[in-house]
Amino acid sequence: MKPVTSYGNWSSAISSDLIVSDSITLDEPRQTRTGTYYIERRPQENGRCVIVATVDDISGDILPSPYSARSRVHEYGGGSYCIHEDTVFFVNDSDQDIYRVDNLQVSRITHLDNTRFADLIYDKKHHRLIAIAETHSDSKVTNSIVAIDIKKGVLTTLEQGCNFYASPRLNPDADRLCWQSWNHPDMPWDGNELWLAIIDTTGQTNNKKHIAGSDNISVFQPQWSPGGILHFISDDDGWWHLYRYSDTGEISPLTHGEKEFGLPQWVFAQSTYAFIDDANIVCYYQTKGQAKLSLLSSGNLTEISTPWQNFDSITACNDTVCFIAASSSCFPQLVSTTLPDLLKTYLNYNVIKDSSQLPVAEGYYSKTQNLSFFNRHRQKVFANYCPPTNPDYTHGKDTIENESAPPLIVICHGGPTGQSSVALDAKKQFWTSRGFALLDVNYSGSTGFGRKYRQRLNGKWGVLDVEDCCDAALHAVSLGLADKDQLIIRGSSAGGYTVLAALTFENIFSAGASYYGISELTSLASDTHKFESRYLDRLIGAFPEKKSLYEKRSPINSTDQLGCPVIFFQGIEDRVVPKEQAETMFAALEKKGLPVAAQYYEGEQHGFRKAETIIQSLENELSFYQLIFNLKERDSITFRGDLQIKNISDGTDTTSTTQK
Repeated sequence: MKPVTSYGNWSSAISSDLIVSDSITLDEPRQTRTGTYYIERRPQENGRCVIVATVDDISGDILPSPYSARSRVHEYGGGSYCIHEDTVFFVNDSDQDIYRVDNLQVSRITHLDNTRFADLIYDKKHHRLIAIAETHSDSKVTNSIVAIDIKKGVLTTLEQGCNFYASPRLNPDADRLCWQSWNHPDMPWDGNELWLAIIDTTGQTNNKKHIAGSDNISVFQPQWSPGGILHFISDDDGWWHLYRYSDTGEISPLTHGEKEFGLPQWVFAQSTYAFIDDANIVCYYQTKGQAKLSLLSSGNLTEISTPWQNFDSITACNDTVCFIAASSSCFPQLVSTTLPDLLKTYLNYNVIKDSSQLPVAEGYYSKTQNLSFFNRHRQKVFANYCPPTNPDYTHGKDTIENESAPPLIVICHGGPTGQSSVALDAKKQFWTSRGFALLDVNYSGSTGFGRKYRQRLNGKWGVLDVEDCCDAALHAVSLGLADKDQLIIRGSSAGGYTVLAALTFENIFSAGASYYGISELTSLASDTHKFESRYLDRLIGAFPEKKSLYEKRSPINSTDQLGCPVIFFQGIEDRVVPKEQAETMFAALEKKGLPVAAQYYEGEQHGFRKAETIIQSLENELSFYQLIFNLKERDSITFRGDLQIKNISDGTDTTSTTQK
């Protein structure tokens, strides 16, 4: 007979230790004529990013320890390596210099103390690299497009003067270069420009020409076809669509309708489409929160039937297509296929690498359910719901007295231009297999629903996103999917700000978790890194002109309105959201007498990469909820690591020490 146990107190084989020992992150696949390359980010190796090569179905690491392929340009990086023939060029994480790998032998190309690189490409005509360079000197950061002599490591500037650059791309003959540029206060998804220039005999850019984009039109992923025709994605009509630019200057749309082919350009070298040949483009788009893999051939867009609902990082070479795919029942995996296989009724494909192979039966996995509702302003909002799922337990109103619905964790994605994914996620299953329901909200401002949906949040960050998450929780309660007295909200980075604002300015949730979240907006506007230093101009207003509005929307200034427990997790080396933000919030809640906990991690930045960090944060967050909501016997609840915890005791207002 199955045990009858309260929601939130189920035992689960999906442990935090198993998650980090089994799971990796797949990123940046590259196709060449000889094989497939990709990056594995391994928590087991403290988040080291290892380039792996697969040739003739045999895989092997390209980078020996301690090398790690990771760029820190814009702090978020991307485009950290490129390949020419059998040579790999990469940006090394620890020093941000460029190295090369030949026959598994690593050698250094650049020796610079203050320069970071990203978006590497190889210039076959001039036997050099072209990349984005970000130079830090005297508290000033400058960005440019540079050429790098691969023998001497000497840099030559090709383009400079704008605040930001991205996507330098050479045509097949290597005599023309395109790129993106933009200036403050724009973020690349707000507006940027696509430029084209001739590469002269000396290797410099000449005859520059503006092709597309503006301060209110966003261009994404410029790319040359095998025949040398420039393509790009633009949201000129309100949706990110694919366009072609001809030598005569004519720009022709290749896709139409309420389809989103682009992404917010937080990292370099993202790819939503790839050329199989001049006549066939494999691509994916999103519509109403659903992702579709398609083939664009001779102007016709044909959906490809696949077992997946989530796609990323498409690349192609020599009739072979490679991409990362996932579904609500399939962890992200790197797969490859061919043009003939794409045209079949049932797609034939080969799995190169799985990101996770949890040794747990599929019956323990919660399946994502798509929800939509109207917020308090009668605007449609989308969300993904995952019910508590564990076949080992019986639950429900007929089995446990007064228990009719599970505790609900509302998830606020980052960005805030991010998007809730339906991909099977071991960390989400950690919660659902223990009896929690999850609601991942695509609040106003999210990507995947067109430019107007993104722009809803302009001037309203900290208000509309908060309202949407609150309304989503209440909608779940109205459907009987959640217990109104056990509503939790959690999020990271910008999502962490939404968490703290919701707990402060609304009265819906009973607890929350902030992962490197923002609590004080004025310091973020004045002290954060260059890439995001003007981000809030659109989300809130120009600073310091609107300083009073920043102060009003900062949770730290209204802790008198906050009346529920919060737990904080923060990397000590975070340059995006300084740890002082969490420390200040913790102190305010402690002074107020509210239950509060915090954990600060050495060696972690904006986003956690180390196995022990991931384990401790998951376990301590779970224990915090179990303690707050009395989901488990108090004496059996423990915490891991150096957790600061205050105002949690047996009815007295004292400090509770960390249990290990």
